[in-house]
Amino acid sequence: MIEWSEQHLMLRDAIRSFVEKEIKPNLEELEHGDTPPYDVLRKMMRTFGIDQMAKQRFERQMKRDKAAVEAKASGKAEPAEERFEEAGSTDGAAMQLIPIIELCRYCPGMVTAMGVSIGLTAGAIMSKGTIRQKERWAAPLLTMEKIGSWAITEPGSGSDAFGSMVSTAKRKGDGYVLNGSKTFITNGPYADTIVFICKLDEGNEPRERKVVSFILDKGMEGLTQSKPLRKMGNHSSPTGQLFLEDVHVEKDRLIGESEEAAGGRSGAKATFGVERTGVAAMALGIVEQCLMLCIDYAKTRVQFGRPIGEFQLIQLKLAKMEVARMNLQNIVFRQIEMSAQKKPMTFAEASACKLYAAQAAMEVTLEAVQLFGGNGYMAEYQVEQLCRDSKVLQIYAGTDEIQVSQIARSLLAS
Repeated sequence: MIEWSEQHLMLRDAIRSFVEKEIKPNLEELEHGDTPPYDVLRKMMRTFGIDQMAKQRFERQMKRDKAAVEAKASGKAEPAEERFEEAGSTDGAAMQLIPIIELCRYCPGMVTAMGVSIGLTAGAIMSKGTIRQKERWAAPLLTMEKIGSWAITEPGSGSDAFGSMVSTAKRKGDGYVLNGSKTFITNGPYADTIVFICKLDEGNEPRERKVVSFILDKGMEGLTQSKPLRKMGNHSSPTGQLFLEDVHVEKDRLIGESEEAAGGRSGAKATFGVERTGVAAMALGIVEQCLMLCIDYAKTRVQFGRPIGEFQLIQLKLAKMEVARMNLQNIVFRQIEMSAQKKPMTFAEASACKLYAAQAAMEVTLEAVQLFGGNGYMAEYQVEQLCRDSKVLQIYAGTDEIQVSQIARSLLAS
């Protein structure tokens, strides 16, 4: 794939028009955290039929899952997967990434909120959950009828998410008792459904404990969801803390309904991989918007008697922004092609994409602020918001330093 198709561009223009009409006028309220982003996201999904497509994909997946269970029970071969798209078609993947790109031109935090709810929370249940769990919890998350959060980070653990994890599950009768706290949890204050990742306490050393995941509902006894935390940026993505004190759950809330099938470290690692690949599309939207704003400003801002775009240093900044935009677009095209061919990225590839995309977004937005000068430091001009919003791309889903470690480890192991 070397360019967007006409169908892709039509979708892009339609979503861009929606963003201009529904999000841009409300950016102040979203940016200050006064308005949670969920109603706008639901409206976008309804407007473009994304919710109905999600329902249809879910129903097809359930049909395949149930057929596979029946085949296994009867000793027959699993039925072949049905194809609902032409082999090699890029439309499905593009349909998922184009809204991300367009939303990030104005409100990257909305993508974070949507991605965690659908991609991480529902994704974790769809990946490792039972059919009953998928029907009960994943289905309403996929359409954003309900909001989800994926809770792994703790006050004492950041990059060392598993090694320093102290939240626990202890067996009690046929169920479990959960205790612990989580922080920096996207959608935490408003989540209806929470995937809570913890360690199974069997009296052994904490670092030796098995990692398990449970599905929790808002309002459960012993579960407290904090108010939104104040942050540097990404204000349209509510972030909070979770506190669990003797939360009693039955086994039907254990993902996979068995300790062996609960996802564990490998399940969480796979979820991180999905999250990291999405950062490239987010960065592309941010960089495209910054470049557009900077080009317009360079043409109209006059200093020393001429537009600043005539100065070579300004031209150098614009040229470097365009190179970053082209590189990010090519990464997104590669992701779309791989998805169309049913070839998932390796963990190291996902880390490489995330590392470059996060650094590119941060470098471009900082240069945009510099190009705008004093105006770039003012909230009236959008570049300062995009700069603040970009910084988190270098932190969440694994810091830049963690990505470097993952890439190098893969190279040295080959």
